[in-house]
Amino acid sequence: MIFVEMPAWDITLRLLVAAALGMLVGFEREFRRKPAGIRTHMLVATGASAFIIITMEMIAGPLQNFDGAKADPTRIIQGIIGGIGFLGAGAIIQGGREVTGLTTGASIWVAGAIGIAAGIGFFDIAVLLAIIVVVIVLVIGQVEHKIMAKLDDADGIDRPEKGHDEPE
Repeated sequence: MIFVEMPAWDITLRLLVAAALGMLVGFEREFRRKPAGIRTHMLVATGASAFIIITMEMIAGPLQNFDGAKADPTRIIQGIIGGIGFLGAGAIIQGGREVTGLTTGASIWVAGAIGIAAGIGFFDIAVLLAIIVVVIVLVIGQVEHKIMAKLDDADGIDRPEKGHDEPE
């Protein structure tokens, strides 16, 4: 296989970093028995990374000397975000007044951002983003649950019965 700009080891590293960080985010979802778990998040992150790598290779190679062609990686990123948004929307379920799956949908969307960052080679951003996501879904979810439980038990605080997502 001939790569125009990046050596094969660099492409492999970028894809593996995206997959590993997607796995990290997906593990939390899988642990909580959510529909989109390890494999889904790994595939989203790796796929987003692959699309960015392909775009960068196209710009450096076949499209570089093509008359009138202007390759714009931001358009690829825009397409990735739209596609992942559609996938994330599929994880969100609405039944009556109750909406579930918002955190799973958001984590799928962020897995795409992790993949984009890894695909570009911004490993520090990808790792930091994965850590922040895991902290949000694990730590902040628990803190949120405890605070809401205390508010529910407190006298004199009038909270609606529904309308706030239960921590997943």
